[in-house]
Amino acid sequence: MLTFPRWKVLMILGVVLIGILTSLPNFLNEKQRASLPGFLPDQTLALGLDLQGGVYLLFEAKTEDVVATRLTNLAGQVRDISRNEGRRRDIPRSERVTFTGIKTQGHSVVFQLRNPDLVEAARAKLTPLVQAQVGTNAFGAAGETELQLTQEGTSFKLTLTERGILLQQRDAIARSMEVIRRRVDPDGVKEISLKPSGSNRIILEVPGAENPEELIRIIGKTAKLSFHDVVTDLSQADIEAERFNKSRYSKVAMKDGGYVVIHNREIVSGDDLTDAKSAFDQYGKPAVAFTFNTTGAKKFGNHTAKNIKRPFAIKLDDLVISAPTIQSAILGGSGQITNMGTSADAQELATLLKSGALPVELTVETQKTVGPDMGHEGVAKGELASVVGFVGVVIYMVLSYGRFGLAANVALVTNLFMIIGALSVFQATLTLPGIAGIVLTIGMAVDANVLIFERIREEQRSGSKPYQAVERGYEQAFSTIIDANITTFIAAAVLYMLGSGPVQGFAVTLAIGILTSMFTAILLTRLILAVWLKRARPTTLPI
Repeated sequence: MLTFPRWKVLMILGVVLIGILTSLPNFLNEKQRASLPGFLPDQTLALGLDLQGGVYLLFEAKTEDVVATRLTNLAGQVRDISRNEGRRRDIPRSERVTFTGIKTQGHSVVFQLRNPDLVEAARAKLTPLVQAQVGTNAFGAAGETELQLTQEGTSFKLTLTERGILLQQRDAIARSMEVIRRRVDPDGVKEISLKPSGSNRIILEVPGAENPEELIRIIGKTAKLSFHDVVTDLSQADIEAERFNKSRYSKVAMKDGGYVVIHNREIVSGDDLTDAKSAFDQYGKPAVAFTFNTTGAKKFGNHTAKNIKRPFAIKLDDLVISAPTIQSAILGGSGQITNMGTSADAQELATLLKSGALPVELTVETQKTVGPDMGHEGVAKGELASVVGFVGVVIYMVLSYGRFGLAANVALVTNLFMIIGALSVFQATLTLPGIAGIVLTIGMAVDANVLIFERIREEQRSGSKPYQAVERGYEQAFSTIIDANITTFIAAAVLYMLGSGPVQGFAVTLAIGILTSMFTAILLTRLILAVWLKRARPTTLPI
């Protein structure tokens, strides 16, 4: 136990050196950090909202919109079945399953079967839509269906169940949170806190931010891009009077003025975009170049190939920004959005499109700015608590165990450097509860040494020689130390998985502290004592 080969000594010293170097930037000012050599780390602790101040925003999501969109797409699928069946030439017209009166009603899509003799054939055509929406439970078995098919005579109804509505809403919240994260923290360096609250709210905390209005402006832009077929057989009078089927078509304003009627169903959506960047069109004016994924490219290519000389609409949010006429099939999966105004407008749109569209509209329920004074006060109190706890532990160890206590204190100081270094490298957000976790770790860090030193005392009292007493002390205390730290680490892991925000901050610092204290107590302290024993060769241990 007290024999250390050279490779192990180098490993222990190397880990200690890394811990000190990674924590070093926290003790330097900005100018000093900038002058550090390039191979040295320069990351400092990321302070949470409660320590450095920032912006707190509570959003409410209009999740009913995603339910309406899901029903519109479902109605489109039913129309596709009817249209494809109506075009078949391999069977008589009387045997073709077609529907009429397709519309959304509440949380359902209702429609009529034209031929009452084809009820079973119709159910066979519609069943795959329902089966595709069957979920699974936590054990992987088939769960409650999200979509229900009912039929009375020739009347059919596809209804979203409560579970189906809930899953649509949860999915919308999850996607909205990911979009917000990419917009507010595209590089992942701001350590924002983003979490759901209830079934339709999202909490965003941005440490260090000062302007909530700017964040709201960036987040609030839905930037929902979609491509639609244009209705061309309506007169201007019909468009103005809105004499058309509103369940299938919509009247949308155009960016250059006027209105156009488009199909509600999308040809391709912004979800199929893989890239978007600012560019210039053939006339040198600002534009946005976009690229579709394989699925989007195929859908866009098929549509343009079948609709040459027909217009299609490029819709951004509630505005048609362009309605060009298809001159030839666009099979490359890429294109341009022109008529963008300034280069800044094009760059902003490209950023929003690349981050993805918000699936729902968000409204701000609560916004507040946390002043930095609260953060400085919290840091000061946390520092005071840490210093008091640290000094108290150091004094106790020296008074109780003499030179052995000094070795434990060296390990304790090293442990603090390693905790700060680990938090800096991983950019884990440090909050007030996180500081509490560090203070707790200071006390826990010497627990292992106390167990070991008490065992060594017992061995010396029983007549063991110094070298044997130290070796047996480590051997006998090892299993107890491992068990105690594993159980505490499990508790920290549970807190992290089940908690949120400050609770997770406490769990992170506690878990890191457990790992570093195990290293310093079991390896570093033992190395220090082994070196001292070989050099001093004492007849009795000063413990």
